[in-house]
Amino acid sequence: MMTDLSERLDKMEIAIKRPSFRQSLGRANEVNYWIFDYPPERELEVRERIAYMKRKNRKEIDGFELVEYDFYDMIIDFLESKNFLEKCFDFEKKRGLERITKAVTNSMKINEDDSLIVQYIKEHTPKEAVVFLTGIGKCYPILRSHKVLNNLHQAFVRVPVVMFFPGTYNEQELILFNEIKDDNYYRAFRLVK
Repeated sequence: MMTDLSERLDKMEIAIKRPSFRQSLGRANEVNYWIFDYPPERELEVRERIAYMKRKNRKEIDGFELVEYDFYDMIIDFLESKNFLEKCFDFEKKRGLERITKAVTNSMKINEDDSLIVQYIKEHTPKEAVVFLTGIGKCYPILRSHKVLNNLHQAFVRVPVVMFFPGTYNEQELILFNEIKDDNYYRAFRLVK
């Protein structure tokens, strides 16, 4: 049985503040990638805790800057910057969700090694940081968590990365919303069990 979410969030907050957590590589040279899974219906509680942690984070005290990348915001920002957002609404009405998903995925190179999301994270993450990845649930079906992690893992290993996942991760598979099985993913560890 999963420990109470507020307890797990407390443990997560303590864990990321440990200097050993922020080492680039783990005991067996594995990449410092973590997943914090949680019940999808508790999304707002997780968002509130992340916002709280960001407000109280002080690099000079904590030894790191807490940086959040919300995938949904990144996709919307990209579409707005290209004046594609309204076009996407029209395209979805005419062609359907599957076609617009494919169009956005292709335009952002989401499934490619040089994904615009991965490039953005690489270019905007300070040296002494802990990265929080959020918004996976809001982006379904455009983004698939395992694909983002695989692409990011190949390009970005200098600071710890924590993906907040609305569903279940058992260190073998990701199950979004506890209903949609994503591909298997083995490189990340559950941050708090």
